[in-house]
Amino acid sequence: MDELKVLNELDTTQYIVIRLGDEQYGVDIKYIDSILRMQRITRVPKVAPHLKGVINLRGEVIPVMSIRLKMNLPEDVETRATRIIILKLEQYGTIGIIVDEVQEVVTLSQDMIEKVSYDPKDDSAHYINGVGKYNDELISLLDFNLVMQEKETV
Repeated sequence: MDELKVLNELDTTQYIVIRLGDEQYGVDIKYIDSILRMQRITRVPKVAPHLKGVINLRGEVIPVMSIRLKMNLPEDVETRATRIIILKLEQYGTIGIIVDEVQEVVTLSQDMIEKVSYDPKDDSAHYINGVGKYNDELISLLDFNLVMQEKETV
């Protein structure tokens, strides 16, 4: 019985569910360092429009990105629920992303996740590596290694 429980735990992944506009997205919890309330972001000249600037977090300067602009969604609108999620990515280091709201933590097993195929013309779709089904809702699972690639389309 204990073997089955361990096997099931290895087959699951926890995701933080965030909201961008009307859509829910999942961020693998293994990449998340911390979640901060929105704070003043210092602009940096001559960077891509989706890079909003930098913040100082415990003496470390961290770049902050608008995930909305990177995914070709409308500009961020700051509310009381707006948060900056600090991600630690192996290839790209530490970066902050602005999200509309952090909702909850969910645990998804592999059988709750459908792989997606996407239209090459849809820029935001190729950032998603699967769709999770949780409580009769769909959660698009973001792959931040793909999000961070600097392939800019014109």
